Amino acid sequence: MTLPSYFSGSVQLSFPQPKLIHNPCLNLKRSGFCVIRCVSTRPGKRSGHMTRNGSSEAQELVSLVMRNFSDKKPLVSTLDKYVKFVRTEHCFLLFEELGKTDNWLQCLEVFRWMQKQRWYIADNGVYSKLISVMGKKGQIRMAMWLFSEMRNSGCRPDTSVYNSVISAHLHSRDKSKALEKAMSYFEKMKGMERCSPSIVTYNILLRAFAQAKNVERVDALLKDLDESIVTPDIFTFNGLMDAYGKNGMIKEMEHVLSQMKSNQLKPDIITFNILIDSYGKKQEFQKMEQVFKSLLQSKEKPTTPTFNSMITNYGKARLREKSELVLEKMIDLGYKPSYITYECLIVMYGHCDCVVKARELFDKVLESEKEIKKVSTLNSMLDTYCMNGLPMEAHVLFESIHSAKTFPIDSSTYKLLYKAYTKADMKELVQNLLTCMDKDGIIPNKKFFLDALGAFGSAPTNQKAVRDIKVLSKQRDPVAHGTGSNLSANKILEVKKGRGRAHYYRISNCMPTALGDFSVIKTKKGEYQRVSF
Repeated sequence: MTLPSYFSGSVQLSFPQPKLIHNPCLNLKRSGFCVIRCVSTRPGKRSGHMTRNGSSEAQELVSLVMRNFSDKKPLVSTLDKYVKFVRTEHCFLLFEELGKTDNWLQCLEVFRWMQKQRWYIADNGVYSKLISVMGKKGQIRMAMWLFSEMRNSGCRPDTSVYNSVISAHLHSRDKSKALEKAMSYFEKMKGMERCSPSIVTYNILLRAFAQAKNVERVDALLKDLDESIVTPDIFTFNGLMDAYGKNGMIKEMEHVLSQMKSNQLKPDIITFNILIDSYGKKQEFQKMEQVFKSLLQSKEKPTTPTFNSMITNYGKARLREKSELVLEKMIDLGYKPSYITYECLIVMYGHCDCVVKARELFDKVLESEKEIKKVSTLNSMLDTYCMNGLPMEAHVLFESIHSAKTFPIDSSTYKLLYKAYTKADMKELVQNLLTCMDKDGIIPNKKFFLDALGAFGSAPTNQKAVRDIKVLSKQRDPVAHGTGSNLSANKILEVKKGRGRAHYYRISNCMPTALGDFSVIKTKKGEYQRVSF
């Protein structure tokens, strides 16, 4: 199979110049009159450098608010402190920041706070943003409640709102049911003048069906798009190629590339990066190198992720020299390796059984004052030790970093080590890790324990009936994580595995709560059991 001859040609687009019409009737003299201006407290749009300055000021205020709230100090009280300055644009940024964490419930508190302000006006944009955030966090019921709340408040849904609703459904676990639901909303939008599908709607659905490997539905949607008044854009084809590429469907990806050419769209750097990464993951390095050469000959310029992808994929194929040549090429072209580049190199050396080289590079980053110290860099070195069967070396490094506090440490570090120690059946290290985790105030969430159960299943000694994990939590109970409730007494969470089903028990006097797809119910023994439904 050869790469489509796409990058050899060029496309020239010409647009007719608009004609200037001179109308003498419009040359009116301005008569004297009095102007009365009504200034709204709602932030308006700004242009030029004012927009950039305004957005930076808004970001600074949001960062200040995010730093000044905790479990003991509610977010609403912090907002009340800055009530004279906070407006809709700040709340939008707050939604984004809170959506990146597990504090999605705080978004609803901000929303309720907004509704009490004099400057608040019910707006589709606010609901659309909230629905999008809830969807990304997997809170589909909450997203649909907001959709219903929006209509009850008098707002008429538009295309952007339906796009958010469709995206929210596509984040659910049952993908087949989610796709059916998304298509039902899509068909409903076609019959509504105010909510007719936009190119964003098509892009969302096309990418979703491509990720589901449903080529027939993708082709049907593309045919529907071709017959509609909507025109595909570069994001349409990039999204499809990315989805097919990540699924290893190279033929389908190349077919989309040909369709992109027929629509007279030139590839951008995103297109090149998708092709390079997709060919690299399938270890079709000849095609990957051909695309990279075409990139260097085009008007587009490679980015740091371009080189990072090549280093990573060569490393997985244990082609150390190739990866090092990419690094040399990167430096020769005037690019400075980022901390992600160093992480890719560390993992590459790990795949190539060069643990000493990986540690030398890590120590170089550690000793450098200019390089950014990220938790992902530490995780890369720890993962390199673990993949080479050296959990004790990983433990020694973790202990030294933890005591010196030279790198930030979060739950991802603990989860990585937890799985490694469990697979190696190192009970003492597991207990020490959990104690250290408790001292750092890191609360394990649902995903942590699900991954932990998977690790227990692969442990050599875990063929027995039951294994208990005891996690001491000082501030919040892991089951109620995200609710913002303060729990004074220490809690013990026991995770038991039996017959393929995980049970979560909360031994406390707290009231039952419901959260997402899980619910906490009281058992006959007075305990609280977390079950899915």
